[in-house]
Amino acid sequence: MSLLENYQLIRQKTIEFCSLLEIEDYAIQVVDFASPAKWHLAHTTWFFETFILKNHVKDYQEFDKNFNYLFNSYYNNVGERILQNNRGNMSRPSTSKVLDYRKFVDVKMQEFLKDIADKKVIDLVTLGLNHEQQHQELLITDVKYMLGHNPLLPSLDSAFNLVKDSNIDTKSIKIKAGIYEIGYQGNDFCYDNELGVHKVYVGDFEINNHLITNGEYLEFMNSGGYSDFNIWLDEGWTWVNNDKINAPMYWHKIDNEWHYYTLAGLQKVDKNAILSHINYYEASAFAEWKGMRLPTEFEWEIASNNLDWGKRWEWTNSAYLAYPRFEKENGAVGEYNGKFMSNKMVLRGASVATSKNHSRNTYRNFFHSSDRWQFTGLRLVK
Repeated sequence: MSLLENYQLIRQKTIEFCSLLEIEDYAIQVVDFASPAKWHLAHTTWFFETFILKNHVKDYQEFDKNFNYLFNSYYNNVGERILQNNRGNMSRPSTSKVLDYRKFVDVKMQEFLKDIADKKVIDLVTLGLNHEQQHQELLITDVKYMLGHNPLLPSLDSAFNLVKDSNIDTKSIKIKAGIYEIGYQGNDFCYDNELGVHKVYVGDFEINNHLITNGEYLEFMNSGGYSDFNIWLDEGWTWVNNDKINAPMYWHKIDNEWHYYTLAGLQKVDKNAILSHINYYEASAFAEWKGMRLPTEFEWEIASNNLDWGKRWEWTNSAYLAYPRFEKENGAVGEYNGKFMSNKMVLRGASVATSKNHSRNTYRNFFHSSDRWQFTGLRLVK
């Protein structure tokens, strides 16, 4: 597939998902970490306009000079921007104007991509497409957060239950102690935080080839898991008590039976389905309760070729830090990953919301320990 064809396909995928929304859905921001759909549509477009068209098309005229301020996310090198928690305050520009912006930039990009040979520019376009795929997943999770906190718990689409997957088997895999290479070694796209191939030593370990299910987690809940301070990290225990947590996100007890919100509406919790929407604190407490632990990101990567993965982002026991010889690029692109390497934990794999062809066994996702609006789960190690 050519770069132009890939551009057209990925950009269209974003629009296809948004076609399920009502016009009122596009501008709502329920919480500061979940952006409005309209902002996602504009920001991914801004990326191509800012880093490709403005720098590489002669006499390029911006669609709207205000958009750099409105739709820059966190690139300090590119200029001032609105605060993240103000993204939902923009009733203007309208959704129709944002869609016009996408069409305008798409026309310019498709003309540009017909005659492109510079490898550095091609790599930048590829980064932009992977960036859009990241936002496709964020669109799904942000929309779920919005609808999942609507008093009516409305369905986005009757076929959009993304939490119904179950495990293929319940075996475990034994890995011998030794020295292993970690990091991306291929020739295709990867993020800079996957680079810096290096060796690590791990001891013998045994890792489950299945993810924890809702039924297993219900056992933890019914045993008093959310009220036993002995199994919680201190920050996690504070979070449980301050936020009065007693179940994963989107779970509701109705007539003494647990239900959960899915994008297909409210449904009874399927005990055989894979657990989703837990944070690192919950994953750690569950592992402690089971007398096991979470894998390190290195153990996960070493075992990954033998694992069934890709249904949930899996919490690891590794802090998000730079690999040896990690190098940031100069300028705004260097702000993409490196500056977030503090106070976050690594998740490995992919989820049911991850875009097609956007996963690798070296991919390092990262979120704060309290975050759980992504499709997150866990597997255990001993």
